[in-house]
Amino acid sequence: MAKDTKKDPQNTENKILELEERIDELQNSTTQDDSSVQIKELESQKTSLQKEMYSNLAPYEIVKVARHPLRPPVSDYLKMMVDDFIELHGDKNYGDDKAITTGFGTIGSKKALIIGQHKGKTTKERIDCNFGMPNPEGYRKALQKMKLAEKFHLPIITLIDTPGANPDIGAEERGQAHAIAINIAEMSKLRTPIICIVIGEGGSGGALGIGVGDKFSILEYAYCSVISPEGCAAILWKSKDNAAEAATALKLTAKELLKLGIVDEVIPEPIGAAHSNPEEMAETLKETIVRYIEELQTVPLDKLVDKRYKKYRKFGSFLGGK
Repeated sequence: MAKDTKKDPQNTENKILELEERIDELQNSTTQDDSSVQIKELESQKTSLQKEMYSNLAPYEIVKVARHPLRPPVSDYLKMMVDDFIELHGDKNYGDDKAITTGFGTIGSKKALIIGQHKGKTTKERIDCNFGMPNPEGYRKALQKMKLAEKFHLPIITLIDTPGANPDIGAEERGQAHAIAINIAEMSKLRTPIICIVIGEGGSGGALGIGVGDKFSILEYAYCSVISPEGCAAILWKSKDNAAEAATALKLTAKELLKLGIVDEVIPEPIGAAHSNPEEMAETLKETIVRYIEELQTVPLDKLVDKRYKKYRKFGSFLGGK
């Protein structure tokens, strides 16, 4: 069974959807006395299929989960785990990039600046947010708000979910590469705790533009990579048909990134991934963020900044032979 699941996860997901529909029908039914027993049996079958499916995912299948259309975007997490959120707009220069949301709010009992890359949920939202691909004004907006948080001694939380920064001509003309580079340099020395968490896609410099922090963690079925599997396949094999092979070679899954020392922690997702139970995922994420803030606030600022700088300097280091 496990073998078949790995070959065709879509077939298993269809079975899960069928079970969910049947469960909904029974829950809304008033004619069956034994519906509770049937619901319990169906939910048990659903959980079993989900465990089987998600324990056998190949790297490229994990990429597809990270891109799942029902996966909670940053706007959902803001509603479920942030109190008194006050959004801040604009870069004071060009415009307000909707692909990056910034604002102050309270997570648990901790006040913080929250920055998130937003893909949108509806078709209109996705177009307005450029499908989560920020422009340079988005990165400049984020940095301005980070410096405001530093001024008021508030921790910074960044929620990363982007296929990459916007690569079009307009973005390049407005200084895309420069904006990302400045963010990386400035975030490395901000004198306040910074927590970065990949909640979906962590694509290339688009992710790194808000991804330099004291904690860098990732959700279980998210991914982070220097290039998308499709982009890598197009360069190396001249065809996107090799995307699955590229995903394996890129070592982009949460488990691989933890082994490589790129991420500090893999944050577990509910059975069936984040989209199966967004509320549970939000609660887990909230508890993790509060724990990180409490830990980092005990570290002297000079030591905090020095450790952050050294953390990123050692990425990519290796032992060479003769």
